[in-house]
Amino acid sequence: MRDGNPVGLPLRVDVLQKADRWVFSLVCFLFSVLRKVLPGRIPPGESPRPRSIIFVKLAEQGSTVLASQAICNAVDWVGRENVYFLVFEENRFILDVMGLVPPENVFTVPTTSMPAMAIGTLAALRQIRRKKIDAAIDLEFFARFSAAITWLTGARWRAGLHNFFAEGPYRGDLFTHRISYNAHIHTSRLFDVMVEALRLPASQLPTFKEDVCRFPEAQPLFAPTEGERAKVQALLRERTGGLSGRLVLLNANASDLLPLRRWPTESYEKLAHRLLDEIPGVFVAFTGAPAEAEAAEKVVATIAHPRCFSLAGATTLRELLVLFSLSDVLVTNDSGPAHFASLTSVRVVTLFGPETPVLFAARTSRNKVITSHLPCSPCVNAFNNRQTACRDNQCMKTIQVGQVFEAISEGLSDRAKDEVVRPP
Repeated sequence: MRDGNPVGLPLRVDVLQKADRWVFSLVCFLFSVLRKVLPGRIPPGESPRPRSIIFVKLAEQGSTVLASQAICNAVDWVGRENVYFLVFEENRFILDVMGLVPPENVFTVPTTSMPAMAIGTLAALRQIRRKKIDAAIDLEFFARFSAAITWLTGARWRAGLHNFFAEGPYRGDLFTHRISYNAHIHTSRLFDVMVEALRLPASQLPTFKEDVCRFPEAQPLFAPTEGERAKVQALLRERTGGLSGRLVLLNANASDLLPLRRWPTESYEKLAHRLLDEIPGVFVAFTGAPAEAEAAEKVVATIAHPRCFSLAGATTLRELLVLFSLSDVLVTNDSGPAHFASLTSVRVVTLFGPETPVLFAARTSRNKVITSHLPCSPCVNAFNNRQTACRDNQCMKTIQVGQVFEAISEGLSDRAKDEVVRPP
């Protein structure tokens, strides 16, 4: 993906994590002390009556897709024009695609460097405070930086995760509406809970008296323009030599920010060979970011088949969604593309290992999950800040090519039933 649409963060993730742990733990402590001495504390029995709401979800575009229903709930409550969002600059793409929040209501923070991030954060906060937004919801899992930012928005009511007596990381006492993290409900439902918490008096939380996970899934579908479709169709004609056929995409994720989530490259090669040998007329394309293009080309060269080619780095992120809508099946690990694809009609096979599909799988019938169910998996979670001692991801290596092949075959059959016209 090119044209200024990177998938990952320009700053190294470990640098951000260390800053969050060592710097913002202290910041949250100091802000918590300051909060206790400042006037304007909320009466315990007061029920919030916000006229505007801002979501703070800085990283992970896939999680933003999972929050789509929560955003819809907020829109139904206060109106679309009164819903705002704060996000890292490179991650606003998915918000623009979903169209749930007005573009002018999205505030961004650059991450090209620490100074740029600090200056951008202050600038965004200045704009937010001018809006006098009533309520803020921190969608991050125990990040101290987002907790501090949520408090600094100046919102009267603030909802977010609090560790209470659990092992979750310390992030101070900056929320008026403190929510207990429940590792037994899907992440999308947890986001629903955060919105619903703002309807209750703070003194009632973290207890809920009724089921708030009652909302139907209503993920917005991506609608490409005719020009976008024509451009990606032209790219496919170029790569396929003008031939038509069913298209399977393999997101090998050669430069993943969390390497333990990767399925071995050798497995992708074996899978591609089997698809090309056993399914007549199928095309196999490898996708990925510009940084993955060289590795993807090497895999294609190893496979050495006329119906196998690389599209890594050849599309923008928006064009990638167009590509998904023109394809039959996508195979990917648990990453952003698995969630982007849920906005399109493509069938998805998602491979899970270090994290659990129970909490993070895309919630759509078009998604087929494969996981090995090892006793050490999942080892990455909200409580350990996505850190693990594992150096040998057997949870991914033990996923068999045959399992994935069968899931693809089912997806191709289901996709054929959709009666979607294939691109020429």
